[in-house]
Amino acid sequence: MIWRRFFLGLSALLLAACATSDGGGPATPATVAPVTILISLDGFRPDYLDRGITPALSELAADGVRASMRPSFPSVTFPNHYTLVTGLHPGRHGLVNNRMEDPQRPGAVFTLQDRNVASDEIWWADGTPIWVTAERQGVRTGTMFWPGSEYEIHGQRPSRWRNFDQSLPGFARTDVLLSWLDVPEAERPRFFTLYFDLVDTAGHRFGPDALETNAAIAEVDAAIGRLVAGLNARGYAGRVNFVIAADHGMAPQAADAIIELDPRISPQQAHVLWDGQVAAVQPLPGQEAAVEQALIGRGEHGECWRKSELPARFDYSEHRRIPAIVCLADTGWRYRSTQLQQYATPALGGHGWDPQAPEMAAVFIANGPAFRRGATLPSFENVSVYPLLARLIGVTPEPNQGDPADTGAALAH
Repeated sequence: MIWRRFFLGLSALLLAACATSDGGGPATPATVAPVTILISLDGFRPDYLDRGITPALSELAADGVRASMRPSFPSVTFPNHYTLVTGLHPGRHGLVNNRMEDPQRPGAVFTLQDRNVASDEIWWADGTPIWVTAERQGVRTGTMFWPGSEYEIHGQRPSRWRNFDQSLPGFARTDVLLSWLDVPEAERPRFFTLYFDLVDTAGHRFGPDALETNAAIAEVDAAIGRLVAGLNARGYAGRVNFVIAADHGMAPQAADAIIELDPRISPQQAHVLWDGQVAAVQPLPGQEAAVEQALIGRGEHGECWRKSELPARFDYSEHRRIPAIVCLADTGWRYRSTQLQQYATPALGGHGWDPQAPEMAAVFIANGPAFRRGATLPSFENVSVYPLLARLIGVTPEPNQGDPADTGAALAH
């Protein structure tokens, strides 16, 4: 197809540029210490690798390990990124949604945009991210974007980090990480994170099957190629363990696939904490029975549960930030309440639905000296990425819900 040839050509040109534009810095000796790089491809489905527009990622997968990974509930960005680096489900580490409230912080609303609220350690303290554990155990880290990495958690920060800036292009993000390898060896991190949000943004705006989303996939792939070229130029060929993971997938959604909450509950009856693919409702005092009668059970295009009765596989019934009633829409549908501000332009793609929905699957790629070549793993839960990371960087992990056996077959020895 014409568009495939176009994107392959574009990626080839961008990868060729990597040979001379890899972020600068002299090559290091072949004796450099090995490093581990955790890369997030936000909203990147496993089948995106099959579109013929990802030469760099496809080569890493073919020469390493590939899998389809199940996100945690709810399948949204902040909860799953924190799961990847703590090995805990959102219902345990406390990042229960991208937007949330906490009874211990009355009036405060956590959102992705409000750094003043998000910098309060209370939101992060129920989990310990891998960079905190590593720094405590003498392993220097560098986080080139990752939800939570710009804040002090348990009194610790990464050795090198940057405030998230969505406007920073993928190549620039890659070059910042590469520059951290050019510092003196005593200051050089051995574990890195790198985050790309472009594919998720395009998937929301245009839908997962749009040409614009394919263009975003190709652009991120070119940034990965640039990273590999820059590492090779610095003497790291064969000395980098890559763990590449998405937080969730993406599904198409129609503008009119809406489940309206307003006809069922009023602001005088309940507070809607968040809506969308997953809705959260807290009845006001004295209104509990009426709100439960209006919501609980299977409805058209969705289902609502009492917090204590959510499906056990969600592991989402313990944390104080989870409200009394949680509703999950069928894939492609979403809840809406006028208590919350809506996007002016309806998104053509979304996520947040049941983690077992095929469209919510997340890509997983592992490549490097620690891994087998040409292996495909059975699908596994994303909590199991954490113990793998701890093994790769040589630290004792915190208590977690991951199973090392899920990724054990990926390891070379």
